[in-house]
Amino acid sequence: MSDSVYVVADDVAQPTELARGPWDPNAQHGGAPAALMATLIERLAAPQSVFRLTVEFLRPIPLKPLTTGVTGSSGRAAGRWAASLAANGREVARAQALSCRTSPLDIVVPLHAAAERLPPPTVDKPLRIPGMPEQRSFYYTAMEARLAAGSVTAPGPAAGWFRLRYPLIAGEEPTPLVRAVAAADFASGISWVLPFGRYRYVNADLTVYLRRMPIGEWIGVDAVTTIDAPGVGVTATRLFDRDGPVGGAHQTLIVSNADTETAGSRSAARET
Repeated sequence: MSDSVYVVADDVAQPTELARGPWDPNAQHGGAPAALMATLIERLAAPQSVFRLTVEFLRPIPLKPLTTGVTGSSGRAAGRWAASLAANGREVARAQALSCRTSPLDIVVPLHAAAERLPPPTVDKPLRIPGMPEQRSFYYTAMEARLAAGSVTAPGPAAGWFRLRYPLIAGEEPTPLVRAVAAADFASGISWVLPFGRYRYVNADLTVYLRRMPIGEWIGVDAVTTIDAPGVGVTATRLFDRDGPVGGAHQTLIVSNADTETAGSRSAARET
């Protein structure tokens, strides 16, 4: 049994079964490689902190060794970074990030922001998305999830808490950024508006913005998904820790009828 999502040596990341996605047993869940690239960029950007990360999923990411690469530079106040993942010599995902130098400000947090909270995670409210296979995977095993508001058994907005049960990388404690990115990718799943059995959701990207680093293991995800007739949608998300809001996220969704989707179209983007 694996005790981490990835084992990393030099520039190669070996995924374990804990990186597996819900739709294809041989492909990864998007939250895993997104968090992996966040880690790689964060290492290079230090001592600056990463407050914006945009990930593009170019094709299904296989459960095979990934060659990693990171480039970028920082100035006095900010840095800009790029990361990529390749499988069998072919790029499967890329990310861009903004890092910033931080300095404490002598200000008072607005009262409405300080007072805004999600109901805390409780054991009696497990979160299980209909249609998601219950197998050893990123969704079912690597992450622990609790319902905070709304419902995941009916269409519409919903909020939940997510916590990494296992380290993302063997021997390393997940950072606040990694926890936020890993949780944010679940937003389109919990706020679904069309039934999974009849439609396929492909989120082609994920952008996470933070205004402060979350505190603690649990990340709150409060999401709303909107899909229009052309088959394109957007998921807008607010991110929380137990103290209140920490930032937000967006995903672009490509939606198709499950019974008419071709194998060729599935290979064009990563299913989540």
